Amino acid sequence: MSDEQGKTKKQKADERKAARAAAEDAAASEDLERIYAHIVSRAPEHDVSPTLDRVARLLELLGDPQRTFRAIHLTGTNGKSSTARMAERLVREHGLRTGLFTSPHLSSVTERIQVDGEPLGAVRFVETWNDVYPYVQVVDAELEEAGQSRLNFFEVLTGLAFAAFADAPVDIAVLEVGMGGTWDTTNTADADVAVITPISVDHEKWLGSTPAEIAAIKAGIIKSDATAFSAVQRPEVDEVLAERAVEVGARLLREEVDLEVVARQVAVGGQMVTLRTPLATYTDIFVPLHGEHQAHNALLALAAAEQALGGRALDGGAVETAFADVSVPGRLELVRSSPTVLVDVAHNPHGAEALVAALDEAFTLRTVVGVVGLMADKDAEGLLAALEPGMSQVVLTRNSSDRSADPFAVAEIAREIFGDHRVHVTERLDEALQVATDLVESADTVGIGHGTGMVVTGSVVTVADARLLLGRG
Repeated sequence: MSDEQGKTKKQKADERKAARAAAEDAAASEDLERIYAHIVSRAPEHDVSPTLDRVARLLELLGDPQRTFRAIHLTGTNGKSSTARMAERLVREHGLRTGLFTSPHLSSVTERIQVDGEPLGAVRFVETWNDVYPYVQVVDAELEEAGQSRLNFFEVLTGLAFAAFADAPVDIAVLEVGMGGTWDTTNTADADVAVITPISVDHEKWLGSTPAEIAAIKAGIIKSDATAFSAVQRPEVDEVLAERAVEVGARLLREEVDLEVVARQVAVGGQMVTLRTPLATYTDIFVPLHGEHQAHNALLALAAAEQALGGRALDGGAVETAFADVSVPGRLELVRSSPTVLVDVAHNPHGAEALVAALDEAFTLRTVVGVVGLMADKDAEGLLAALEPGMSQVVLTRNSSDRSADPFAVAEIAREIFGDHRVHVTERLDEALQVATDLVESADTVGIGHGTGMVVTGSVVTVADARLLLGRG
């Protein structure tokens, strides 16, 4: 009897079902590429419209899906995505359906919209788009008639995410702002839990040139009667956040006052932490992420999850399970071990400082070569100065974005910081990775992987490009 003859009817039916599903996925993947190209053709997400009226109109036509779920809303300059992922995992571990909206993405736009910890599949993404797009067209026409540009990339994506969450339906959505707070499209959701990670200067063109100015915009996510949790901030930022909380009648709880990282110890693959929230102290929790900053992100996530789950202390076993399962791609992520290659999305001085500190603490690398690709609108001098203590040499390059900085122009700044002999330049990232590999090999007299390595950083796009080139995309 042949294998085909020996199969049961159920086995044959399952095979046919799997074949149909594979064909549907292939067709949906083609549609997804077409849809993403259309969304990208709109004004890019960094070209913001500082108003909620446009996206609010789209959501109104969609039936206000943002009102169908509760939300944890996050803003800040660095650490938002890591904190959001940890908060989502904690909530999900307690049996609730979750949505997660983060930005930007590394490999696929579907990463930005997750339900129950999984990115929307191509089929579901396309189905949601087909539901939403007719209403996008209506709003586009209204805007055009009023002499305005059509909905931009992030406005459309926010509508798509909220529609997907309502359709699931999710119980709690964890929402990361795209930029700022007050007029960010995600602020159309009235979250009863707000999280403010450390605020520093970034996106000056849109947010302001001082921490206080930026904080005033980011504080807009703190809503009436909400509970807000803030990382350690500069005094002027603390003042702005406190004023906003009083203005709207919200409760503001601050790190090192109401919650704290009590203890932390480096461990294999991450760190062991003891975290005190307003409701409990959780001891010896393993967090599989590197760097002191991730312990503080974990603290904010835990406090936010407690509040979202009814304002109660959480089961210690559930907290341990959730944290141990957290994954944050592109945050000091080990993508190759021979030679050691790490990628990190640090793109401003504050992020670069955290990267260097984590490198020194968690990895025994005597020699580190940095592969750095920046965006043209970033603080190149500040970022390079922050990287310098942790990098023996740097290879400056360009990423795939049309906003990428000219590496030769950046090199002029880098030579003032690193010195001529420590700076290398190449236009292409693949060439930069090879230059860095050669430098690592020439610096390692013991054997590849023993005390030497490289870090690719400077931009989310640079990290995404590198992960793809290194087979991790």
